[in-house]
Amino acid sequence: MRRNAPLPTLDEIRDRLREQGITALGVAPAEVLDRARSALNERRADGLADSMEFTYRDPERSTDPQRAVDGACSIIVAAMPYAAGVEPEPVRPGWARVARYARADHYEDLRRALRAEARLIRAAGHRAVAFADDNSLVDREAAYLGGLGWFGRNANLLISGAGSFFILGSIITTADYPRSEPVADGCGTCSRCEPACPTGAIVAPGVIDARRCLAWLMQKPGTFPVEYREALEDRLYGCDDCQEACPPTVRLSPRSAVAVGASGPSHVDALELLASDDETLLDRHGRWYLADRDPTWLRRNAVIVLGNTATPGDEAVVEVLERLAEGDEAMLAEHARWSLERLTERGRVEMLGGPAR
Repeated sequence: MRRNAPLPTLDEIRDRLREQGITALGVAPAEVLDRARSALNERRADGLADSMEFTYRDPERSTDPQRAVDGACSIIVAAMPYAAGVEPEPVRPGWARVARYARADHYEDLRRALRAEARLIRAAGHRAVAFADDNSLVDREAAYLGGLGWFGRNANLLISGAGSFFILGSIITTADYPRSEPVADGCGTCSRCEPACPTGAIVAPGVIDARRCLAWLMQKPGTFPVEYREALEDRLYGCDDCQEACPPTVRLSPRSAVAVGASGPSHVDALELLASDDETLLDRHGRWYLADRDPTWLRRNAVIVLGNTATPGDEAVVEVLERLAEGDEAMLAEHARWSLERLTERGRVEMLGGPAR
């Protein structure tokens, strides 16, 4: 009869994962995440989720670890830091910014490390499945219950002594590991993240209105809301503003977060992006969430970036925007016309001696 391998201890798992760049580990009970379930249902009912799906798609599933692994006892939760430190300046006008977490596929590194540990747990005779950036589990709530950190006012999980520049993952398993204790709130009276949000999307401590959140609006298909186009500024994908205003994140992340894997560029040439075909864009940026795998939404964002940041009167920019404005894609044409008007307005302000905002 084949004997099972010994069950790896939590310390053994922690030591191996640390070598892979995972700096925080804890264990939550594999029970229904009641608080998260209530929040998902309430915010969806209030319209705060907009048309987001992910864990909102099926709260009964994403808040019940038993639906992911029948008979689960433990959720091993893990946090991996991504690049922090000083934010680079734009390369030149008309280049579009990429949020820190999206500059490299850190999730694949995290998944690989967690899957390796899940295999060792299965070899000991238990069921175990690794999850990262997956709608099967509300990972922030599991990480909170597993003692990794507390929920900031910006709804991000803040890792004790390190801040929020982390991605999260977990292993749901039938193995019974000792539970971690949740940590106390560390924000106190600090609310710097709230006014830092460019669109006022933090409507209450820990509550985000997705209808205003730039990070979501950049992913959402369709027309980008006119009232938030100027606030988009030079962003192409993702928004870091609320995190960059957070004292623990700003003060601690550069010291405590090690670089994990190769980091991609912080900015993308918007004109080059608009000149690229779908296959090229999916090859370069396909790891990002793109609704229906359609790069049109990246082009839409890039068009707005040109209106906000390109040099007024730049002939190459105007030529591209005019071509799009007269093209067959109605959605891109409308955004291109807006950007041409925005460039004209910024040029007029510049002529009067003001900044071309």
